[in-house]
This record gives sequence, structure tokens and C-alpha cells, in this order.
Amino acid sequence: MLLSWLVSLTAVSVAFGAKGAGQIPVRNGVIGGVGSTELSTVKAASLQKFATTPGALRVVENSGICETTPGVFQASGYGDVTATESIFFWYFAARNGPATAPLSLWFNGGPGSSSMIGLLQENGPCRITNNSESVTLNPFSWNNNANVLYIDQPVGVGFSHGTETVGTSLAAAEDVWTFLQIFLENPLFSNLAANDLALWTESYGGHYGPTFAAYFLSQNAAIAAGTISGITLNLKTLGIGDGLTDPISQYPGYITYAGVNPYHPLVSASVIAKANTSWTTATTGCKARITACNNGGSNSVCSAAQSFCNDDILSPLVGSFDVYYVLSPSDDPYPPDITSYLASIRTAVGGEVTWEETNDQVYDNFAATGDWMRSSLPDLELVIDSGVRVLIYDGDADYILNFNGVEAMIASLNTKFSAEFNQQVFAPYTVDGLLAGQFKTAGTFSYVRIYGAGHEVPAYKNGTLAVGQAAFAFFTQTMNNQSLFAT
Repeated sequence: MLLSWLVSLTAVSVAFGAKGAGQIPVRNGVIGGVGSTELSTVKAASLQKFATTPGALRVVENSGICETTPGVFQASGYGDVTATESIFFWYFAARNGPATAPLSLWFNGGPGSSSMIGLLQENGPCRITNNSESVTLNPFSWNNNANVLYIDQPVGVGFSHGTETVGTSLAAAEDVWTFLQIFLENPLFSNLAANDLALWTESYGGHYGPTFAAYFLSQNAAIAAGTISGITLNLKTLGIGDGLTDPISQYPGYITYAGVNPYHPLVSASVIAKANTSWTTATTGCKARITACNNGGSNSVCSAAQSFCNDDILSPLVGSFDVYYVLSPSDDPYPPDITSYLASIRTAVGGEVTWEETNDQVYDNFAATGDWMRSSLPDLELVIDSGVRVLIYDGDADYILNFNGVEAMIASLNTKFSAEFNQQVFAPYTVDGLLAGQFKTAGTFSYVRIYGAGHEVPAYKNGTLAVGQAAFAFFTQTMNNQSLFAT
């Protein structure tokens, strides 16, 4: 891929944090590793008591933080799922036409990472500055024409707090459904219940997105059948960026990308050969372990697969480069750290606990169940075939969920659009006449690979396009119920 597709990343001057800082935790030196805790037990951590109101919201309106566009409503606070489980949210009304604009949910991944990452580093109304001390208004905010709701989940993540029992994507979906019922019942937001709903997510969102969307559809069907009561979620759109959805099709992508990618090899041929052996070895190799997990494997079988594959394949193949942006050495200080800024505004937005980028206990809960290695492909296929418009996107400078793996996952889909999609060749994706990437589209399913972008695609720039401009283009087209198209 031509280097002219790139422009150098904005210079930054502040350290991102300890080695491996980012959405995916490091355990015992292994990216996405498994700790030494008992794997058969999902732990519960009861934190300090708060004055909760189960089944209701506690809201701070118009804090003046982040969104400074005159007249644009914002609110933040907690939805108390139970007396000991409180989910933090931050809502921004659309800058244009909020009454009829769709409601878009945003979830970061981890598992266990805060959605404030997306808000402040990627697509929110404001963007963190390079010194991590302040924010600037984002002209390409996703709330320009959509009402956007950032949710810290599962319980315990970011500003959310309470008993940390969630350890699977399905359990997370159940809590998010409950939170949304509480949110949409509140008089401040009840007018949004009839609006179109979109679900956008990244990274471990490759699990969250399909699982949440499929669960929402099943709950809607139960409401329609009269077996449960509740507010139907008018789900129209699912967007997944740089996502882990189907490990069996995606893990060979690490081996491919480490040797050949648009920029430079990441490791030596001998390291790649060793990883390839770890993938192919019969019975005990990574491929065999993932297969066993998805053929009815127990929690311990799936957890052991995560431990082995990330220790022997994912972690060593990145070499000395940044796992989220291979054009930088490890650890790239971009996007800038948001910890100190969130500490400074915590009280103003209603936060009740110290913000953490990633909750280790929640991550360990997921590692214990082996959720990481369980495929979400069937749920994704169901959602696509249900008529929900789906966009999958990826940055070509991201290693940890690289485009080789994501595109292999897409090729393995079995949906009503798959045959048409797989027969197509990529077309240039231009934004305002400037090359931003390449894309395919069939029916209500689209995919785009964005050139020069790392793991958090909206945080990057390409050529003379501004930071976040390409991401805003594909977000806008998808939210307008359009297939991707070059402009």
C-alpha cells in the first residue's frame, strides 16, 4: 500500500501510561492474557454503598463539560440497575434536529474498558488535547446529526460501580437492556424511544455488538409476543470497528499481518514460523483449542485457549511496535491519556468513583468464562439477516484487530448478502474527493478499510483529511440508512 496514503500522526508530548495501556489489558506480560486466578469462578466485588434508586436514573443536566455548542442538551449520571449495580452514562443531544435524530449507543471494548475512551479520544463532541489537560470542540463529532449515548459497562467499568458479576457478553447484554429500559422510561429521554436506534462499538465490541443486537431483537420479539413487558428498541443499525468477533477465522490474520502489511514487517521470519506452528499443531495448537472451545467447550477449555493463543501468537507477533498503531514503537503516546482530565471533571458530570480506563476484575471475569474465544459470528449473521443495517470498519495500521483477520471473518459469514459481497472487488473510498480507504457493500451490509488509521479509527487522519473526517463520513452514511459510497 502506498505510503502517500498517509500523513504523519499529530505529534503528542504526553505518555499514554504503562506499557500495554489501552483497551485490551496485559496479564503476565501477555496482551489479552489470562491471570492466575481460579478460572471456574466469576468473582463478585461489592464496593462502597451509594444512595441508589433501583430502576431509575440519577441525572446531572447541562454540566457544560465537553459539549459547548450553544443550545445543545447534555446529561450524565447513573442508571441504577439494582441497589448495588449502577451504570454510568453520558448523553449528548444532536447538534441538529435532536427531536427526530436517531439515538446512537457507543460502547468501547476490553472487555472491561470505559466508553469515555470513545467519547474523548475518538468521536465525541470534544477531543482530548495532546497535554491531556483540556479538550477542544470536535467538528466531526458523531452527535452532529445523532443523539449519542456513551455507556460505561459492564458494572464496575469506568465510572460505573457495584457488584462486578458480569463475565460474558450475554450477561452484559442483559444489563444494557435493563439500563436502556430505565433510560427510555425517564421523562428526559422518553421521547427518544420511538426514534431509530443504532449500536456502535469497537474492539471487544466485535463480541458486544452482535450479542447485544441479537439480544435486543429477541427481547423485542418477546415483547411483541406478550411474554415480557418493556419498551421495544427500534434497532436499525449496528456498527463494529476493529472488532474481535470470530477467533477461528481472525487469529491467522496475526500471522499474515506480522509478515506482510501496508507498512513494514513486525517480527522476523523465525518468530512468524514459530507462531504458525503454534497455530497448526494438532490437538494442542491454537486452532485446535479454539475449535474445541466452540464445539461445546467448558469455561476452562475456552479460557485456556485464550491464554495459549495470546501468549504464543497475538502477543509475540507485534514485536517492538505499538499493538494499536504499527507505525509507532511501543508504546505510542497517541491518543493522549484521558485519566487526569476525567478526574478533574468527575464531580461536575456526576461521577461517584475514581475513573479507571479498564477494570481488571471485569476483564478477569470474562477471561474466566472464556468468552473471548467463543464466536459471535452466529449472532452477527442473525442481525444482518434480520434487516438491521450493518457496517464493519477497520484501520489498516491496527495490529491487534487487523484487517486481515476482520476481512477473513467477513468472508466466512453466511448471510443473504454474503455471496454478492464476496464476489465484489474493493472500490476506493473517497471523502470529499480524497482517498480514505477501500470498501465493499451488498444489500444492507458494508465494510470499509480506512488507510492510515490505528485501532481507534476516528482518532486518526489520512492525507489532507482532518482527524476523524473519514470516520464521520462512514458514520453519517450508515446512520442515513445508506450503503457506503465515495464522495
